[in-house]
Amino acid sequence: MVEMLSPLAPVWRPGPHGDLSAGIGVVMSETQPGSIVQLAAWPGETAGMLAAIDGHTGLSLPDIPGGGVSTETKAAFGFAPGKFLVVDEAEGLAESLSEAIPASLGTVTDLSHGRTALRLAGPKAEWVLAKFFAVDFSLPVFPVGKAVSTGHHDIFALIQRTAPDAFDLYIYRSYARAFWTALGHACEEVGYEVR
Repeated sequence: MVEMLSPLAPVWRPGPHGDLSAGIGVVMSETQPGSIVQLAAWPGETAGMLAAIDGHTGLSLPDIPGGGVSTETKAAFGFAPGKFLVVDEAEGLAESLSEAIPASLGTVTDLSHGRTALRLAGPKAEWVLAKFFAVDFSLPVFPVGKAVSTGHHDIFALIQRTAPDAFDLYIYRSYARAFWTALGHACEEVGYEVR
């Protein structure tokens, strides 16, 4: 497989930035998972699709809006009725899901080369994300595993909380550089580190 250059390469500046007087409030990184796959169930087939995801990945998703689950190497969540995103550190998930999920349940679409995966972590991650999105990111309302599909101006984002102080964001690859730059500016006042 040909290794793709990150769309962030021209603006990637590792190290600490911004106002560091109170320490580092946010750590920004690109996670580069091997697989990002969208699944869409046909009408009336959501339960079957959830069972197929669980059977193939071991990720048991609740059938609730924004319900999700994540482990060290995989994550899955619903982002619209009957639509799910499944992410794996390993490559080849789209192919194996296509073989495991019958066409009668729905569709499997490989988005691995069309999305950029970003992570914001740290004590100020919620605060920075709230600058961009009209979403309550507080832990009681937005627990670990929960996800949302939303947008910042014309930039569509899927966001999942993967730890008490960490969020993974999936952005269209073509918007990744502009969004990354905007995130950096938003993090300056709390101090941030690019890793």
